This record gives sequence, C-alpha cells and structure tokens, in this order.
Amino acid sequence: MNILAIESSCDETAASVVRDGRQVLSNVIASQIDIHTLYGGVVPEIASRKHIEQVDPVVMQALADAGMTWDDIDAIAVTYGPGLVGALLVGLSYAKSLAFGLGKPLIGVHHIEGHICANYIEDPTLEPPFMCLVVSGGHSHLVNVKDYCEYEILGRTRDDAAGEAFDKVARAIGLGYPGGPKIDKVSNDGDPVAIDFPRPKFSDNEYDFSFSGLKSAVLNYLNQCEMKGIPIVQADVAASFQQAVVDVLVGHSMQAVDMYKVDKLVMAGGVASNSHLRAAMEKACADRGVRFYKPSPILCTDNAAMIGAAAYYEYKKNGCSGWDLNAVPGLKLGERV
Repeated sequence: MNILAIESSCDETAASVVRDGRQVLSNVIASQIDIHTLYGGVVPEIASRKHIEQVDPVVMQALADAGMTWDDIDAIAVTYGPGLVGALLVGLSYAKSLAFGLGKPLIGVHHIEGHICANYIEDPTLEPPFMCLVVSGGHSHLVNVKDYCEYEILGRTRDDAAGEAFDKVARAIGLGYPGGPKIDKVSNDGDPVAIDFPRPKFSDNEYDFSFSGLKSAVLNYLNQCEMKGIPIVQADVAASFQQAVVDVLVGHSMQAVDMYKVDKLVMAGGVASNSHLRAAMEKACADRGVRFYKPSPILCTDNAAMIGAAAYYEYKKNGCSGWDLNAVPGLKLGERV
C-alpha cells in the first residue's frame, strides 16, 4: 500500500510516500527555521502563510522522488492534530482536496502517533508492545504502547514540555532559537554538575513531567548572578540544565520499564535527537538488559514519513476518515474525532 502523507502541524511543510508503513520511498521537508529564528520562535501566522506557498511543490517533489504517478498512490494521509490550527488547516485542506479529486481514501493521523511510528521506519523488526518516551517542543509523554494504534498514557507534561524548556533557556543564556541543538552542542564544553538545578517529581503521578520550575530555576540563577556580579559560564548553565532534563526523562522512563516489566524502550520526538539524552538512555537500558530503539535525527523532527507510517496502521485498524475531518489543535493521544 503506497500512502502519500502530508505534515504541516508547525513550521515544517513535509510530504512523503511510504509503502506498507515501513519503507520510505521519498521524504521531502521544507523548513522555516531561518524565518522564525528572526523572531526567536515560531510565529503561527507566518508559518501558515509559508505552508500555503510550499505545500504543492513539496507534495509534487515527494511524488517525483518516489518515481510515481497519482495512479500508484493508494491513499492520502495528513496530520490533523495536535499543532497550530492555521498550519494544520493548510495541510488538511490540501490533502482533503487531493483525496476527493483523485477518489482516494483520506487518512487522518495524530501527530504524536506519527512520532512513535517513526521507529517502525528506523527498525522494520520493531513491533509492539513497548514503552515509548515522546519528547518534543510541545509534548512530553510516557506511553505504554500495547499494540498498533493502542496507547496507554502513563505520564504527560503538566506545563512546559521538554523542548519548550530548551528553547526558553537557550534564549535566556543568549543562544537563540532553536534552543535544543544549540544547548546540546554548547553543553559539550560545560560541567553538568556545576549548578544544582531541580529535578521535579509529583507524588500523585510519578510519571508526569514538569519543566516550568526547572526553567524558572535557571532564570533565577541568571538573575542572582547578575545582581551579585558573578560571571555566568554559558556552557556550565547549559550543561547543568540539560543534565537535569536528561535525569528526569531517563528516570521516569526506567521507572516505567521496571514497573511494567517491558523489554523494549523507544524514544520519539525532536528532543529524542539530543545526543546526551540518547547516550544516557542507551546506558540505562543496557544496564537493565532492555532493548533500546531511537529514530535517526531526521525522523525525530517533524516529517511526513512518520505520518505515512502511522497512517498505514490507522487505516488497517480503523479505516479511512470522513470528509468532515477537521483540524484539532489540542488533540490528545489516543483521541479520535
């Protein structure tokens, strides 16, 4: 089954042709990072306008790269949530028009499910059940993946997601946007134990995440240094902040692995490309004899290949979507409309 997938939930316009949920025949991504860097973050209105400009050429390039015509495509898949509502509507409107005009099934895909399914592309032998840590700019989830399209959410962020905290801290210490890759790089020259930042934990749900307090602790530290005339070592602040985030993510994940006695741990989302997190998680899994899976960095960030992979399993289990499918910016994992 050849699925043409479209992703436009934030600031990447992407299209891909994926066969049987595992084989990527093309993967085209038009990034807007250079534009949004000028503003220190994603501007939703600008993102939507750029999607309108880019979606058609990106889709046509994906089809050409796959060496296919429309007759070779069996279904059209698209992200319908969560994400920026304007950005989602561009991809969704285009996909619905395309599917209707071509007489192809339309498959609506949950963006977070797409991130999880990126691992099926990376390792074709991977099958549920497994534990998955999803960490991105807007989401932090700890998910017990029981089967294809069957998810039990153990923990989620209560405020700032991990990627959001990376961006805000990077801006505060003068690194700019996007924060994740820049903190990852600068941290190599810093001391991860130079500053004792907090590792938040909740008594009512030990798997939930909170990074707002950690972000505030970094800002307070910077303010105190400025007031007292203490020199700020950018690399030490970055490394210490990053270590706190890694400790929380790895700690929660290993606690879930131990409790549910799973033998596979999977990572997904943009923050999953962080080199320090990948190394720490790999070591923690190795210490427990747990198999560790992680997508290549290109499959961690937003892309349409992961949407095509998720669409295959969504179609097999739940069939196609109706023409009344709409964008749902706050769509929760496991929720279907």
